[in-house]
Amino acid sequence: MILSPNLKGALLMMGSMAAFTFNDACIKLVAEDLPLFQIVFLRGILTTVFIGALAYALGLRSLAIPRGDWGRVAGRTGAEITSMVAFLVALVNMPLANVTAILAALPLTITLAGALFLGEPVGWKRLAAIVVGFSGVLLIVKPGAEGFNVYSLVAVLAVLLVTARDLVTRRFSDRVPSLAVAVITAGSVGLFGGVLMLWQGWEPITARQAGLVAGAAFFIIGGYLFSIMVMRVGEIGFVAPFRYTALVWALLLGWFVFGDWPRPLTLLGAAIVVATGIFTLYRERKLREAADG
Repeated sequence: MILSPNLKGALLMMGSMAAFTFNDACIKLVAEDLPLFQIVFLRGILTTVFIGALAYALGLRSLAIPRGDWGRVAGRTGAEITSMVAFLVALVNMPLANVTAILAALPLTITLAGALFLGEPVGWKRLAAIVVGFSGVLLIVKPGAEGFNVYSLVAVLAVLLVTARDLVTRRFSDRVPSLAVAVITAGSVGLFGGVLMLWQGWEPITARQAGLVAGAAFFIIGGYLFSIMVMRVGEIGFVAPFRYTALVWALLLGWFVFGDWPRPLTLLGAAIVVATGIFTLYRERKLREAADG
């Protein structure tokens, strides 16, 4: 079966969100015992080694980036690191639900930015799908008004930085290997974590903690690689709503790993998110059949 660029993008986005969410679960478990930036540093080392080995096995022998793309790759790497810092600062200083609600604006900001700066097509049906998905997210996270504070602006900054990261990725030339960008990203994030680790401190590591860090490194490979690839195929307005599937994965992991049983409104929100994705895929299939017919 030959997939259209939009369907490829949807699958890559869902894969990216699943990988990032599983990584988050591993980090959440190990962060109970280890300093955060020690985890970021160790994960960065492992991730760089793993992706480097994968790249070599697939025939990539150099991390050289075409001269015209140097600035774009550097800009993307900087946006990746600064968005991570902004997210962590907001997460530490405000409720998780409120941070998640702000980050749920990403599909809308990326779609609108793509239309404004890249001339991407955006119709009312796609915008409607994003808004409906966002309503489902709000039912899941149920943010409280009292939890919004000055750090909400830091969370908004994280949204803007991720939006910039994805738009820059969209501008990569075809000569930029996604694997090379993933290696550079992993190494840069790990190095940044190592610098902050010197300030935060170091704790001894048990076998269980090492296993969780290795698991996080394994999953973040998919997160990095798929998040790069997804911005290079399909239309942003079609692919963006599939970011909401991260909330569905978070619900499942919260249930099975952390014992957090979802409430009825949460299940309704998840159902809305899933239904939005199914409708979007169904509509894409019908449009493709009409074009082929």
